[in-house]
Amino acid sequence: MPRNSMRNKIATLLLLIITLGMVSCDDKTVYHHYEHVPGYVWEKNDTLTFSIPPVAEEGTYQEQLEMRINGDYPFLSLTMLVDEHILPLGGSHRYAYTCELMDKYGTPLGEGVSYYQYRFDMNELNLNKGDSLVVYIVHNMKRELIPGISDVGLRLRRK
Repeated sequence: MPRNSMRNKIATLLLLIITLGMVSCDDKTVYHHYEHVPGYVWEKNDTLTFSIPPVAEEGTYQEQLEMRINGDYPFLSLTMLVDEHILPLGGSHRYAYTCELMDKYGTPLGEGVSYYQYRFDMNELNLNKGDSLVVYIVHNMKRELIPGISDVGLRLRRK
């Protein structure tokens, strides 16, 4: 194999690796955390708590709810109550949020094979420098115990 051809292949490979590394970096995420649901059963009185530290910059932020479920999840969607408190002076908001997890035939809409990963955009928040958030999430389903939920996560990204 000619020497220039080998150098070109190596240079192309290095450029590809660097490009993939730059694309995969997400410097806009300021918080990303999952809470594990013990025993893969979310009880109605189990509150998942997310404490987001103070943001470094004023601006608009996108909240995203993330979830991992397995094949034991018995419903097409999941409704949750979300309480969020912006500290120190931003106030509180409470709202219900419904996530569509399956299509009408029961086929998971998430990514995966035996566990399914979901991400849902929730609120856009205008935060001041130094504002922090505390977010509480409980399920709001008729059943007390909801099987098949592995983890619930929250991501906050600067827009």
